[in-house]
Amino acid sequence: MIPAFFVFAYLAVVLYIGVFAFRKASRNETAEDYFLASRSLGTAVFLFSLFGTNMTAFTILGSSGHAFSNGIVTFGLMASASALVIPLTLFLIGTRLWALGKRFGFMTPVQFFRDRWECGHVGTVIFVAQAALLVPYIIIGVMGGGATLSAISGGWVPYWLGGATVALVVMGYVFFGGMRGTAWVNTLQTILFLSFGAAALTVIGTGMGGFRQAAEALLNSPVTAPLLTRERISPWFFLSYTFIPLSTIAFPHIGIFCLTARRMQQFKPTVILYPICLLAIWLPSVFLGVMANRATEVPSIAAKLEARQTLAGQGSLLPPEERNRLRQSAAGDDVIVLLLNHYAPVWLAGLLGAGIMAAVMASDSQILALSTMFTEDVFAFYGGKERFGSAAQVHMGRIFVLGLTAVAYLIALRAPATIFELAVQYAFSGYASLFPLLAAALFWKGSTKWGALASTLWTVSAVVAVAVFQYAVPTPQAGSATPVWSLFGAAALSRTPGGTAIFGLMPVVPMVLISLLLMITVSLLTQTPSPQTLSRYFQRSDGNHTLGSKRRLMASSTN
Repeated sequence: MIPAFFVFAYLAVVLYIGVFAFRKASRNETAEDYFLASRSLGTAVFLFSLFGTNMTAFTILGSSGHAFSNGIVTFGLMASASALVIPLTLFLIGTRLWALGKRFGFMTPVQFFRDRWECGHVGTVIFVAQAALLVPYIIIGVMGGGATLSAISGGWVPYWLGGATVALVVMGYVFFGGMRGTAWVNTLQTILFLSFGAAALTVIGTGMGGFRQAAEALLNSPVTAPLLTRERISPWFFLSYTFIPLSTIAFPHIGIFCLTARRMQQFKPTVILYPICLLAIWLPSVFLGVMANRATEVPSIAAKLEARQTLAGQGSLLPPEERNRLRQSAAGDDVIVLLLNHYAPVWLAGLLGAGIMAAVMASDSQILALSTMFTEDVFAFYGGKERFGSAAQVHMGRIFVLGLTAVAYLIALRAPATIFELAVQYAFSGYASLFPLLAAALFWKGSTKWGALASTLWTVSAVVAVAVFQYAVPTPQAGSATPVWSLFGAAALSRTPGGTAIFGLMPVVPMVLISLLLMITVSLLTQTPSPQTLSRYFQRSDGNHTLGSKRRLMASSTN
């Protein structure tokens, strides 16, 4: 329990930061102050909080767990493409979002969509889609908290209690501190988990007697040698992952964080340093996940390897319930924590466990983003702020935080997928499919609200279809796939151990391409917004447009 006490101490610190931020807020707390920290974040806080909010349980626990099962290729799947695509989208799209938010007073992406396309209820549909797609991302934070506390305490803290503890702490500092408290906590968390990688590599490597022998042993075994190559992942499936980083700028919490910067110049160091920060956390996480396959002296890891071997040899002969049990036993989301518990001194395992928890708790920004969107895009848009005032809007946001966290916790208790699969198959793929909306709104004068509606409905339908398909078709054993539909002699639709394949590609590829096609086709067939609106976004303006005039324009819209 000693390492767990270190983690609990860390949780107490971040909870205090949220309360301290609450006390620092003015008595007449406004919605802009609570949800956007009055657009006043400094350079360092903006960099660390923007990076930290995108590095969740998926980064440390999910990546190491995926690498434990699939090998070093995990780094190429996510980190390499993300290091190029994410900084590029922050530079091209994030800066423009900041400028428009500063000029027109936007607090959420949906507010921007409503004004840009002169739509009201269509914006509500976009809000519902974004909210539904963000919930899986929040769930993985609760799952990561439960897995971390359970593993680091040796089972003394059960999964359900660990998840509940993390959910309550995150809910607490988001409830009290709003964006300011969340940004401060994210800054601390980013510093912690960026320091975690090098320390964990040193400690675990020393405990294992050096990684050289472990890597050579993996390479010399025909069972584990593929973990050091790309051969477990087909080239087309590998290339599919280049579409996944498009989701980052489309995430509402990233878009909202772009609005909090004090000056546009703060984006420059963020774009430059983002790939370096990405390397510092992804490389050690993936590498340790692979090396865990040689840690057979750790009882819990040995049990995972035995369960994996049973699935590979007898998986097709076992009943579905037994296969699911073995699959959950073989999952590697907690292997880094298990390595720390075995190879690190007790006190150091606790400190590094706090670093892992720092990444796990980055779901705070998603919770705050959904709260911001609900209060601005639903409560305020439909007259709640005018009737009850700005203070009531903040209270409504806090109530939404409570309800959303409770729902995410209940779902996390029964989530069947691993952290990596849950994030990639649903949250990342869905938001990557919504990327054409954001790009079209910013850069294409001819885009319309009906094109946006078509893309949104397609995205939701595709995500639901993938979920239903994966629920209906049993997961095949590792290294195999179940063809469900063939076309021209090729497997058009298959169930894979990691999810779904369409002509050998991840679903995100057709989702993004069809979303883009719908946006273009439907927009060409429908009427564009008024010349006055287009002139404000695509020509120089006198700067006299205000948020009040914008909202009157939106209120007068019937669609």
